[in-house]
Amino acid sequence: MIVATAVAAAFDDIGREDARRRAVEELIKPEYQQESLLERVIRLIREFFDQLLGNAPGGVPGGVIALVIVVVIVGSLIALVAWQGRRATRGRRAGEALLGAVERTADEHRAEAERLAAESRWAEAIRERLRAVARDLEHRAIVTPQPGRTADELAEAAGRELPAHAARLASAVRLFDEVTYGAAPGTAEGYQEMTALDETLRTARPALTVTSPSRGGAR
Repeated sequence: MIVATAVAAAFDDIGREDARRRAVEELIKPEYQQESLLERVIRLIREFFDQLLGNAPGGVPGGVIALVIVVVIVGSLIALVAWQGRRATRGRRAGEALLGAVERTADEHRAEAERLAAESRWAEAIRERLRAVARDLEHRAIVTPQPGRTADELAEAAGRELPAHAARLASAVRLFDEVTYGAAPGTAEGYQEMTALDETLRTARPALTVTSPSRGGAR
């Protein structure tokens, strides 16, 4: 409220037309013709703050108003950057394929995961183990092979066919996302959980769909 009052006071003292005329007269002075664009912007901002502080309401320190304005501007910029970062992360997560361009069998992914785990490269090992899960489910026709499938899409498709394991699949994908997009280092425990899920799903079978017998018949 204080900031709004100060701004209003600054612009009430000089009308819009008068302000425009003064600005034009100021800018056509010879000393301003040599200014770069950056210098002009900095000067205009400085003059704005000087005028704002000079018209501050009685009893309100000009420094307080300036500080409030700076905090609001900086806070807005931080919020904008954070929002853009979240959008970029969501877009990357939605668009990046789980299996990548190099086609490997499930056993090849498992072997690579074990090699990485032996070197304590847990984040990479976790990613490879989930790729083994995806390839194994495709090979056994539990999920239809789909180029470009993401980890989230794998959990959704496999969860429909293996509802008893849907929660563990979703948890595995969250772990995959954390080590892939959240820069989490991964842990031995996380890799063991992914390995246990892989071993469990190797013998899992889709849930049978029970259909009701037809009620039609000979009369």
